[in-house]
Amino acid sequence: MAVSERGMFLRARQRAFSGLTEEAEGQWSGPFCFVQAADPQLGLMKAWREGDCDGGGDEWAEEVELTKQAVEALNRLQPRPRFMVLCGDLVHAMPDTPFRDQQERDLKVALKGTDPSIPLVFVSGNHDLGNTPTPKTIEQFCDQWGDDYFSFWVGGVMCLVLNSQLFFDASACPQLKEAQETWLEQQLSRASASSATQPKPKHVLVFQHIPLYLKSPDEDDDYFNLRREVRQQLMDKFKRAVCPGGTRRKDSVIISVLSPHVCSPRSFQLLCSAEEKQGYKHNLGVAPS
Repeated sequence: MAVSERGMFLRARQRAFSGLTEEAEGQWSGPFCFVQAADPQLGLMKAWREGDCDGGGDEWAEEVELTKQAVEALNRLQPRPRFMVLCGDLVHAMPDTPFRDQQERDLKVALKGTDPSIPLVFVSGNHDLGNTPTPKTIEQFCDQWGDDYFSFWVGGVMCLVLNSQLFFDASACPQLKEAQETWLEQQLSRASASSATQPKPKHVLVFQHIPLYLKSPDEDDDYFNLRREVRQQLMDKFKRAVCPGGTRRKDSVIISVLSPHVCSPRSFQLLCSAEEKQGYKHNLGVAPS
């Protein structure tokens, strides 16, 4: 049965995800698989080869073909993944630049071959919102791909999608940054609380484009990580949710922060030589018992 564009690309609305709600998926039902992918970034490969990553990107047939191959591989996986999350940089063209609209249209065409039983979850990256996002660029992303931050549940596991650009530079939209931080505190409070009708999630998975760090929590600031001050604040938030009162208990929830630069077992364009095989960043994740 054909799935509408809204049903495939706009399921994240009102900070929730259609079909993957706590009401429907709040009970732990055993281990499951999911797929994490990132940076389809239509338009990057030619721009990178030509040394014009701030512009360029007027061709993206290679990225479209790689995306189609990724979809075919996804559809063949057994057991069937419960979802696939794309962790940002969906296209290369920045907001309000040439080629942006066509890149987004062609990415959607390539993704439409995904088996309807595998929901697609979209995370925003810097190329999706701009290095300094604005209310306008965030609204444009939400119109095409759904909310920029939200929660969803799968088999008793709570999943949080965050807009990491608001941690990187929210100078043009401070109120939106504050709104996400308030929402995140609410979600973490829910993760650490339980009752007879609302048990704690078995795990919490956090998806974002920019990783907290690459190798060490105290590493220097870098293009590929969040500033040390920001990462420490986030880690403190997660620690308080895991260990209320500073004590780790047997029933404490496990929080895992997943982002492309630290979870991918295989490199993508920026980390490959021109001669190496180019590929979609991907990771097969398992929610353990």
